[in-house]
Amino acid sequence: MGPDRHRPRRTGRCGPHRQRLGLPPLRCGGGGGRDLRGSRSLIVLLDRNAPEGAAQQVVAAASRLGLPSRRLGGDWGRQAVEVEEPVPPRALRILRSLPHVEEILRAPSSYPLAASEAEETRPVRVGDVEVGGRELVLMAGPCAVESEEQVEEAARVAAREGASFLRGGAYKPRTRPGDFQGVGPEGLRWLRAAADRHGLLVVTEALDEAGCIEVAEWADVVQIGARTMQATSLLKAAARVGRPVLLKRAMSATVEEWLSAAEYLLEGGAPGVILCERGSRSFETATRFSLDVGALAAAKLRTHLPVIADPSHAAGRRALVLPLARAALAAGADGLLVEAHPDPACARCDGPQALLLDDLSALAQDMAKVGAAVGRSFSSRRSRLAVGG
Repeated sequence: MGPDRHRPRRTGRCGPHRQRLGLPPLRCGGGGGRDLRGSRSLIVLLDRNAPEGAAQQVVAAASRLGLPSRRLGGDWGRQAVEVEEPVPPRALRILRSLPHVEEILRAPSSYPLAASEAEETRPVRVGDVEVGGRELVLMAGPCAVESEEQVEEAARVAAREGASFLRGGAYKPRTRPGDFQGVGPEGLRWLRAAADRHGLLVVTEALDEAGCIEVAEWADVVQIGARTMQATSLLKAAARVGRPVLLKRAMSATVEEWLSAAEYLLEGGAPGVILCERGSRSFETATRFSLDVGALAAAKLRTHLPVIADPSHAAGRRALVLPLARAALAAGADGLLVEAHPDPACARCDGPQALLLDDLSALAQDMAKVGAAVGRSFSSRRSRLAVGG
C-alpha cells in the first residue's frame, strides 16, 4: 500500500471523512461553526500548499488565546497542530480564520495518529512483506541467539514453513542479573546473515537508545519489549532510526496506554508500527501470562495499526502455544511471533515455551486453516512451491 493510506482521507471539507472519524459535522470556512467543547483536543489541518512555519503561526495564535497546543509530527501529509480543549466558540472562529487553515477536526482520542480512521487495518510494509494485509504473517526463531549454527537451523526451517521474519534476541532483558543477557553484536550479524541466506527479514529487540541505532543497522524491524513499552526516551529513539517498530504490550498496560506508546513512535517519525499482544500478568498460574484476546480484538477496533500476537510468552509451556495461537488468529491477529529452537531442552532462555522446529509445520497448517475461516490466508514455502508459486 502507498503512503497515502497513512494520511487522513478527505472527500470534501465537511464530508464522509468526519463520519469515519466519528466527528460531528462542522460548518467550514471562517465564522460561525459548531462549539467543539467536550472532546480532548482538536486537530487543525493546514492545506497542502502551506509554507513551512505556517503551523507555528497556529501554535502562536493558540498561545495568544490561552490554548495549549503543539505541532504534530507523523505522516499527516500536511502540517497539523493539536489544540487542547476546551476551545471557546470565539477562539474556534479565530483559528478557522488563520491563513492556510483548511479544516479543524475533533481528535477521536488521545492518540490521533494511531487511532482508527476506517474499519480496515493499514498494512505496514517491510521489504516485500505487508504486515496487516490479507496474508497472515509469521515471525519465528529462538528467544535468544546462542550460536551461529542455532540461528542458521532456525532460519532454514522457519523459511520452509512460511515465516517472513526471523526473530531472535541478541540482547536480552532479564529479571535476574545472573541470567543469560545475550551474545551482543555478534548475534546481530548471525541473524542478518542467516536471514539473508533464506530470504527472511529480521526483527530483534533494542534495550536502550544506543541499541536502537545498532539494531537498526542489522534488523528490518526494531522491537520494543514489554518491559520497556513505556520508556518514552527509548520510544523516541526507536522512532528516529528509520525502521518500522514492533511494540509489545506491557504485562500490566491497558489498551489505551499501549496505543499511547504507539503514538510516541508515530509522532517521532517511525515509518510503521506493529503492535504485539504477549499476555498480561494475572492471578492464573496455569499459563505464564494470560493472552488477552479481548484486548487484541479491542485494539483492532481502535487503531489502524496491525496487531499480532506472541503466544509463546503467554503460554509459558510448549503444549499451549498452538491453542493460544489459534485463539489469537480467530480474534483477528494479523500474524504471530513465536519462539522455535533446534533443541529447547538446552536453550539458555525460555526453553519450556519454545516450539521444536518440527512444530512449525503444525503451526503453519493451523494458520492456513484458521486464516481461511476468518477471511485471511497463509501458505508455507513448501505449499507454494508445490503449486508452482
